[in-house]
Amino acid sequence: MAKPVHSMIRVRDEARARDYYARAFGLEAADRFDFPEFTLVYLRDPASPFELELTVNKSRDAPYDLGDGYGHLAFVVDDVAAEHARHKAEGFTVTDVKPLKHGDTTLATFFFATDPDGYKIEVIQRGGRFA
Repeated sequence: MAKPVHSMIRVRDEARARDYYARAFGLEAADRFDFPEFTLVYLRDPASPFELELTVNKSRDAPYDLGDGYGHLAFVVDDVAAEHARHKAEGFTVTDVKPLKHGDTTLATFFFATDPDGYKIEVIQRGGRFA
């Protein structure tokens, strides 16, 4: 059976990306591999084996074109309102908290954060299918 292990995003500034993901989501570096043309950094929450792979291409100066194909990463939290307030206090870019409903059923309560490279991260209240 296949098991998901990581999702990769390209970032321009390793330190800025690591700082953001550490402060915003508590991700810590699990591994770092430096190559002549690029660096791979694997971040994870100590409670989860799933990793976010940051690829830093050393010759890249221009922002990446995220296009219209990229979706988002998602994190569940115990208190979405408190996380939203914390993100705003940190000066991070966030949307308002809102519910996603299917008919009269609330499927999720969430907000989106945006990392320094423009990637969207959905922050979801723990519960239901997002336990």
